[in-house]
Amino acid sequence: MLKRIPETKEYPPYFETYVRLVPEGDIMQILKSQFEATVSFLSALSEQQGSYRYAEGKWSIKEVIGHVTDNERVWNYRLLRIARNNAKEFSGYEEDVFAAHATFDDWPIAEVIQDYSAVRQSTLTLLQGLPESAWIREGVLYHHPLTARAAAYVIAGHELHHVNVIKDRYQAAFSSENNGDKES
Repeated sequence: MLKRIPETKEYPPYFETYVRLVPEGDIMQILKSQFEATVSFLSALSEQQGSYRYAEGKWSIKEVIGHVTDNERVWNYRLLRIARNNAKEFSGYEEDVFAAHATFDDWPIAEVIQDYSAVRQSTLTLLQGLPESAWIREGVLYHHPLTARAAAYVIAGHELHHVNVIKDRYQAAFSSENNGDKES
């Protein structure tokens, strides 16, 4: 069960983008590798870079990672309820409301990384204890089925999406700043 990407009938269509970002393979190993890569990437950022916004009104890198972490918390709750056979119809959440009431931008980058790390470790310990039958149990989200397996893939894909955004829109600015400092 762990090595197979969920079928489209296992999650609401809105999450297709995230699920399809996740490569083939064991989702536990994918989440562990992703964790190591993300921590390594974030640990190389300065405080100034962690607070960088590529445009006015956009989240800083610390806020993006805070959003990824909060999102993983929400998905872990859903996954836990489904896996423990106590699923229900889950409601969505307003990411912009969460972000407006969070203070991630005020935190040192090391604390943002620590928070992300704690949540990912919790995800991994939750998943490692699931019996095979739990992975295909279903809840309902946005009037569509949602399996525990699909929830794990959404967690991984959502993070991949946002790390790609950071690399494309934020890190590019750091590269152009550094290029301007070099002597010809």
